Amino acid sequence: MRKIFALVVLLPCVAALILLAAELPPYACPDNPTNNEVPARYLEKGVEEAGAINIVTDIIVDYRAYDTLIETTVLFTALVAVMLVLKGVEKQNAR
Repeated sequence: MRKIFALVVLLPCVAALILLAAELPPYACPDNPTNNEVPARYLEKGVEEAGAINIVTDIIVDYRAYDTLIETTVLFTALVAVMLVLKGVEKQNAR
């Protein structure tokens, strides 16, 4: 019964992923929505606006600071949750 349930859940998920992948634009297509003016601005005005010579540091620390802070918070929260779950399992096994 569990295998049938897993199959019923898995097949629609796989089908959805295949359909979504089919809708993606081709690689390096100039009509890609992500190919806009933002990366050009980062490259052209990054040193001038943020002051960092390394463009990766520039983008992560200055342009995307809040996003990076939230991602770090989510990762830390997930790590703490996993550690708490594993500690609970360890206590149950010790009994």
